[in-house]
Amino acid sequence: MRIPDLDLDLLRCFVAVVERGGFTAAGAALGLTQSAVSLKVKRLEEVVQRRILERTSRSVVLTRDGETLLAYARRILALNDEAVRRMVAPPVAGRLRLGVADHFVPRNLAPLLARFARTYPEVALEVEVGRSHELRAAQERGALDLVLGKRRDGETEGRPIWTEAVVWVAAPDWAAPAGRPLPLAMLPPGCMFRDRALAALARAGMAFEVVYVSASLLGVAAAAQAGFALSVLGRSGMPPGLVEVPGLPALGTAEMCVFGDAAGQNPLAEPLMRFIRESLEGPGMAAAA
Repeated sequence: MRIPDLDLDLLRCFVAVVERGGFTAAGAALGLTQSAVSLKVKRLEEVVQRRILERTSRSVVLTRDGETLLAYARRILALNDEAVRRMVAPPVAGRLRLGVADHFVPRNLAPLLARFARTYPEVALEVEVGRSHELRAAQERGALDLVLGKRRDGETEGRPIWTEAVVWVAAPDWAAPAGRPLPLAMLPPGCMFRDRALAALARAGMAFEVVYVSASLLGVAAAAQAGFALSVLGRSGMPPGLVEVPGLPALGTAEMCVFGDAAGQNPLAEPLMRFIRESLEGPGMAAAA
């Protein structure tokens, strides 16, 4: 029996349906009609001889086989895109000193940078991880070329790269203590997430107490994972062992931007921004236009 080849176009359509939450939204993203998207998914199901999506009037849900195929599809598409860039993209070379906000580190940074290095092997990449405002100060001093960090509320500086939800997080078995202020694990003063969370609780008239402070976001996450306190993270940076906590004041969204190339003169900035947008687009995150 000849094993059929998987069509990249069908895989890309399938991934878009999952990440966009439906056929109509996927069609809008891909420039296709809803019926064309549905037909492509049906063709993919015929190729793999498995049902990969359960369709209802309100939602699209992955089957168990669909979950398996999704993992392969993302890897196949990532490798295809990497190969195409390597072959057809104009050569990109140079040295780039990049600062990255630490809330982006837990699950996204290392694999993304590894792929960027493979795609652009002539770029000497130096990375410093820290807090957004400290990295931006270093960039202004000339110690960094670019910074991937949060844009503060009301700010217009920086080139937006994506938007994500800001959420309350805690260990799965965490419960608010009865009759006591909410215990919080936070970064030190100056953190936008901290300022927004404390202001939201104050407006809601909810008592709280900062019981754990760490200069490292991983330290804050560890306190929350241990069930010691509640914390606040961007949804994309939520590490394993934490879940979103409902019923608390909404915290809105945060814009991640690239700072340091306002005039668009750094030849390495655009390849990096494009790479990050394509790599990170998915649930809970929206790429900037």
